[in-house]
Amino acid sequence: MRVVLSIGGSDSGGGAGIQADLKTMSALGVYGATVITAVTVQDTSGVHEVHALAPELVRAQIETAANDYTLAATKIGMLANASIIGAVASALAQGSHGKVVLDPVCASTSGELLLDPDALELLRVELLPHVDVLTPNLPEAALILGRENLGQSDAELAEAAREILGMGCGAVLLKGGHREGDPDDVFVDADGVVILEGERIPDVSVHGTGCTMASAVASFLARGRGEREAVAGAKEFVRRGIEERVGLGRGQANLHWFWEYYGKEGLP
Repeated sequence: MRVVLSIGGSDSGGGAGIQADLKTMSALGVYGATVITAVTVQDTSGVHEVHALAPELVRAQIETAANDYTLAATKIGMLANASIIGAVASALAQGSHGKVVLDPVCASTSGELLLDPDALELLRVELLPHVDVLTPNLPEAALILGRENLGQSDAELAEAAREILGMGCGAVLLKGGHREGDPDDVFVDADGVVILEGERIPDVSVHGTGCTMASAVASFLARGRGEREAVAGAKEFVRRGIEERVGLGRGQANLHWFWEYYGKEGLP
């Protein structure tokens, strides 16, 4: 069984962060190991508190996992601050961590800031060169590029993705959930541009889609798929998870990660 390392924040509500990563990895047949960067007080309504761990503890967790397992891939999510970004970048520069997928978590879906503004430059300079696939949404891509916002057309988004590609990562999956109309994604790598068409599901608000997308990409990469095949498989996995969503809390719905194995009512 391939091992995928998840580096990110703990979600007490179980719908995003490390918990969503582990559920995704389990559903896709890989073994998930974890590195906690922060503990959040979170539920389906939003993020209420964030408590970042010491950077030396984050680095120690990464080094211990990499020394024990042969890592086929590493998925990075919430990093919280510049010190943790530096610790993660430093750890990735040592040893082998497989294919690296970064979901640049800057803010939650409900709007809470999850990455200190002064950490963005360190993310660009120190972390992106270690990344094989970057998976920002439109607001996150705009922050990385230092812009107020991005355009809406495929051509404008492809150009923005190329600019980010020039910062050193191997490929960019620019997620289209914040686009007007259907949420088509734009994937850019050294070989060109691929548009991944999507269909918006009306009147649906789901928690944890970004975490799930990135961890699904990492899982498919760990299983030997190429980047383009991995992002296409991840998009389909997330789509089905949204379609089969479960409303358990008072806020947003949660994905159903195990739709292939049992229905919304759970196992008998």
